[in-house]
Amino acid sequence: MTPRTNTTVLPPSLVEMATRHVRSEVLSGALEPGERIVEETLCARLGISRAPVREALRLLAQEGLVEHLPRRGFRVLVWSATDILQLFELRRVLERHAIESALPLPAGGDPFAAVRAALEEMRAADAEGWTLERDDAHRRFHAEIVALAGNRQLDLAYAPILLKLQLPMARNLREEARVADRRDGVRRHTELLEALETNDPAVACAALRRHGELAYLALDIC
Repeated sequence: MTPRTNTTVLPPSLVEMATRHVRSEVLSGALEPGERIVEETLCARLGISRAPVREALRLLAQEGLVEHLPRRGFRVLVWSATDILQLFELRRVLERHAIESALPLPAGGDPFAAVRAALEEMRAADAEGWTLERDDAHRRFHAEIVALAGNRQLDLAYAPILLKLQLPMARNLREEARVADRRDGVRRHTELLEALETNDPAVACAALRRHGELAYLALDIC
């Protein structure tokens, strides 16, 4: 006889709904860094029990968007300016290594198809004003650039850095749209793709240096 356990299997749809809701509020700025997430309020707003909400917050903590404080619940994660700069520097190092390792790619086929598909999703979401979908496509765009190298260990090293940077990346796009032109974010990524398509690592790395991922974050280092 198989022993019974007390494990509760939560409906994936409820966990996904709660995860998506909180992620959207964090990435949109509706929940600010350091702001406490009140589970009771979230349960009432979504009309669900505490169990899927807690599971959603646990998943978002793994993604680096929220953090759990013992006996105090969850809050939106706070990265210092130094942390953010260091994470972006690591991102640049790994992306540059991927580009230098991958290019030039063999002729034939469309080796940049996955990068282009992510950019098209980003463009479509931006045109519709779907900020969460745009942010997701934005991260996929950069992940697909690193994937060009065909290096599994590089992909594994890059993934947690990209997760930690999803909020600063979203903030940069949001501020760019507010103070400049909403379409500039897509334009910058189009220029990076065009540089990749030259199949010249020097051209692509130069475009990466000009990319402007920090231009609108207004980070102050004391």
